[in-house]
Amino acid sequence: MVKGRLAERWQIMREAAEDWMGGRQTFKWLLTAIVAYLLLVLVLGIYWSREPSDIALYDSGDRPMVVGTVTTNMLIGVSEALLDKPGGFLSNDITPPGVLLDNMPAWEYGALIQVRDLTRAMRESFSRSQSQSTEDVDLAKAEPRFNFSNNSWAVPASESEYRDGIKYLKRYRDRLARVDDPQAQFYARADNLRYWLASVESRLGSLSQRLSASVGQRRLNTDLANDPSARQSTATPSEMMIKTPWLQIDDIFYEARGGSWALIQFLRAIEKDFADVLANKNARVSLQQIIRELEQTQQPMYSPMVLNGSGFGVLANHSLVMASYISRANAAIIDLRELLSKG
Repeated sequence: MVKGRLAERWQIMREAAEDWMGGRQTFKWLLTAIVAYLLLVLVLGIYWSREPSDIALYDSGDRPMVVGTVTTNMLIGVSEALLDKPGGFLSNDITPPGVLLDNMPAWEYGALIQVRDLTRAMRESFSRSQSQSTEDVDLAKAEPRFNFSNNSWAVPASESEYRDGIKYLKRYRDRLARVDDPQAQFYARADNLRYWLASVESRLGSLSQRLSASVGQRRLNTDLANDPSARQSTATPSEMMIKTPWLQIDDIFYEARGGSWALIQFLRAIEKDFADVLANKNARVSLQQIIRELEQTQQPMYSPMVLNGSGFGVLANHSLVMASYISRANAAIIDLRELLSKG
């Protein structure tokens, strides 16, 4: 009975659509075109959601390796990967399938944050011998380009600003290679490395907390702990319920995944440029362990979606697994910074 009514209504709707479009043949062509378009969007969406592979370390060939070239080139490589991967830069797309995807834009944002932090460290620390020294002209132009909004699609588009930043990074890299013109410098010192690792530590700590909040938990307010004279602008409860909104769980997961991917590339480059510093502190194995922990965050996802089971429930909680690896990497970074601070 119900099936017959549905068939009858579908027949009426189809005949009305055919009359409106000028005939059955036109209706079939239009229906075929819509189905083909939806299939194309689906295939492109799957292809564009592929994450980039690891970036090869810079090889100078038979030429002597200039300190800082590997890190600078890796920063360029990661930035270009954001723009040139399948589908290009998706965070500012306004048409399908890009506008329908949210995991890859979140992944891009996580990687972009690491690009911004390293560019700032290169401008403020790696390229300067002391706090009173002059900043590098090309790095001073590159940093604000990468800090441009990631969702601007026109006038100017995010991609154009980031490509300008890459252009200035390449200028800096080319100037580094000119041994007869020492204006461009990269100082591989323990204090400079600690400066950048401090920002990495802060980012990973925040990601770990946001990932752990996927299951929700009550937390004591420790904002003013250990300092009896500390004050804050407005009062906050002594105990708060922290829980990530359901629709943001996969975004935070992929943001952490993208940021971890970029960090792996940068740490591999840092291992080359700061080889002497790490050897002097006997800290190379500590850096390698950080990379090893972060590599665990890049394991293939066999689930079609980010599951959010309770901590000890039946279903998996991918956010808590990611938080575990990131927390361990963050703890290793804290130990490495402490090791670098010792004489």
